[in-house]
Amino acid sequence: MMYNWQNWHGFWQMPWSMGSGWLAGGLFVVFILLLAWSLVWKGLALWKAARHGSAGWFVALLVVNTLGILDMLYIYVFSKKHKKVE
Repeated sequence: MMYNWQNWHGFWQMPWSMGSGWLAGGLFVVFILLLAWSLVWKGLALWKAARHGSAGWFVALLVVNTLGILDMLYIYVFSKKHKKVE
């Protein structure tokens, strides 16, 4: 039995056929909140890694997206606080 390739495009259109308002609802709001959360933590962690000269951490934080979990771990656990030289 051969697959009817004309119906294959219907698979990709399935979420849109559930109604036009699903994207404007809670799912979209959650997506925006998670995006903002991740960007704030990523920015702070990248800034701190660059200031400390941690090139390996900078690349890892830039490449790996974990909704801020790795970024928070770097900021609070792995980065060492530098004392100001007087």
